[in-house]
Amino acid sequence: MDWTALWLSLRLAGWTVVILLPVAIVMGRLLAYRQFRGKVLVEALVMLPLVLPPTVFGFYLLVAFGRNSPLGDLWQAVFGQQLVFSFQGLVVASVIFNLPFAIQPAQRGFQAIAVELREAASCCGMSPLRSLWQVELPLAWPGLVTAMVLTFAHTLGEFGIVLMVGGSIPGETKTIAISIYDRVQGFDDRGAAIMSAVLVGFSLVTIAVTFWLSARVGKRLT
Repeated sequence: MDWTALWLSLRLAGWTVVILLPVAIVMGRLLAYRQFRGKVLVEALVMLPLVLPPTVFGFYLLVAFGRNSPLGDLWQAVFGQQLVFSFQGLVVASVIFNLPFAIQPAQRGFQAIAVELREAASCCGMSPLRSLWQVELPLAWPGLVTAMVLTFAHTLGEFGIVLMVGGSIPGETKTIAISIYDRVQGFDDRGAAIMSAVLVGFSLVTIAVTFWLSARVGKRLT
């Protein structure tokens, strides 16, 4: 069992969830409530990672993060290291690739809130921020939980983006999915089977806990 790769995968998934949670709230709420010119294009861009092969998406990220790119040069100048083939580069790539898994469930959660409730909060003198915190977030909680769980589980098992942007550097970019692939290539079927079983079990437990939390929150709100 490659515990280093598992821990790196958990770190990557955790940071991706932490970064995407506020993004999901802001973008999900915006797309749920606002009508503006170009909204269809924005929604299409958000969903693009779902239809592009990970290797294709990873190639464009690799080009965008490289030393000859503005982003890569800026990162090198500020932090003194390259963005590609680093854990930080994996986090940035994971955040971009998981946008649809975070934003779409959050958007559906906000859309499920009755317009009358938001209007009542406004009539009661609540500020938009207070209405978001006290009215909308508690009601949109199931959608937000779903978004975070999907993001976490998807990041744990991601292979193509990780391989393209991070490679397979032990302790830095070698996640458990890459480690499983290496074990299979090395004909270590037993090691690959053990790590695969651990990954499946971890994903099942995460999803089950999420359903349990969502059910408890739903009972409190009814």
